[in-house]
Amino acid sequence: MSLIIENLTKTYSNKVKALDNLSLEIGKGMFGLLGPNGAGKSTLMRTIATLQSPDTGSIKFNDINVIEDQISLRKILGYLPQSFGVYPNMSADELLNYFAKLKGISDKKERKALINKLLEITNLTDVKKKNVSGYSGGMKQRFGIAQLLLNNPELIIVDEPTAGLDPAERQRFLNVLREVGTNSTVIFSTHIVDDVKELCNDMAILNGGKILKHVKPLDSTNELKNKIWTKSVLRDDLESAENEFNILSSNYNVDNSLTIRVFSDKKPGTDFKKAEPQLDDVYFITLKEDQNNNS
Repeated sequence: MSLIIENLTKTYSNKVKALDNLSLEIGKGMFGLLGPNGAGKSTLMRTIATLQSPDTGSIKFNDINVIEDQISLRKILGYLPQSFGVYPNMSADELLNYFAKLKGISDKKERKALINKLLEITNLTDVKKKNVSGYSGGMKQRFGIAQLLLNNPELIIVDEPTAGLDPAERQRFLNVLREVGTNSTVIFSTHIVDDVKELCNDMAILNGGKILKHVKPLDSTNELKNKIWTKSVLRDDLESAENEFNILSSNYNVDNSLTIRVFSDKKPGTDFKKAEPQLDDVYFITLKEDQNNNS
């Protein structure tokens, strides 16, 4: 089971190049597409989901030529966009029943069993009689997963699904994705590094419509072994430290000082301590290198 994207380009009428000769191969399991806002993630997701056409390039999922045969892909696709409109005043139960009919599940017993199973998977059984329009953000996202699972999709695309969720709702949503992500190809687009760290066995970093890095999260942090260093500095000294060191991030301490994380092949100074690399470090280094290459 694999999705193969080759030489995909897309330039909008305002001359913004959203996809720049992008190539990528994605296998079974959870795949994280990580990048800042405006990196081209949503354009890529919409193009794979057949909601817009690229200028050039090809997309194949197993034996389906996605650009030439959109209908075949849509039959096995589950797509959860960033925002998916306003729901009518219908309960989750009623709405899933309606969607199931639209997807051709005509047997009433089969529909009921499937809906109950999906409500259980998405942890919505207790609120299945409540109108979806009154759901919280996290509950709506989980309902979105329930409706996309109705056709047992082989390819699932979720675009920035945890943005705006509180920590408890985010965790519940990620747990649902974990459960559904084992038997399908799931592309999880996000700008939140922790989402990828917690969920994905493979990932790519995207910016400016280009894939900057395609790597397994564990391998990416192993590459930085013995190259991440930390040190506390006073707030007033941060600017001079930025000029002297390759600072990836900084965090406030209780005493209002800052702990800086620095990328360096060797110890940058006597008062630095070696730190365990994190996925955030990989992300910041990759974006920084891209910025330097384009400046």
